[in-house]
Amino acid sequence: MRQAAQSQLAGHGFGLPQGADTSHGEDPIVRDILRRCSPETRLAAREFRRTGRTEHLPAIIDGVIEHYADPDVRAKLRGGDGKLRLVEDLAIDSLTLLEIIFLAEEVLGITIDNEEVRPFRTVDDVRGFIIAKVQGSGERAPAGSR
Repeated sequence: MRQAAQSQLAGHGFGLPQGADTSHGEDPIVRDILRRCSPETRLAAREFRRTGRTEHLPAIIDGVIEHYADPDVRAKLRGGDGKLRLVEDLAIDSLTLLEIIFLAEEVLGITIDNEEVRPFRTVDDVRGFIIAKVQGSGERAPAGSR
């Protein structure tokens, strides 16, 4: 699992050296919010909250989606294909999608209206929307929570 997550991060241009300590300097808020996600997802979230750099967002989004996806379909997501359909390919229902969005809101310090989620059909839809939301709004994690 760890190697798969590292491969996923590397696919986003965010590689970790083999055996990297992902807990050093970990934001306790991120650690608690993302406690069931991979260490690599938490590291990407910590770096985003520290720097505000959007290059970390795909790794965070994919890690959160992977966490909520059924274990038997996670391998599809690790392949990095953004055209994967949330419902048909990853078996993510509307309630699970809302859980993903709530978690993303909390980690990234953004607000997403329920109506904005309706058009999401693919992983790329989720990635693209959240990246645009963060870039367009200028919102990021509050300075006091870093």
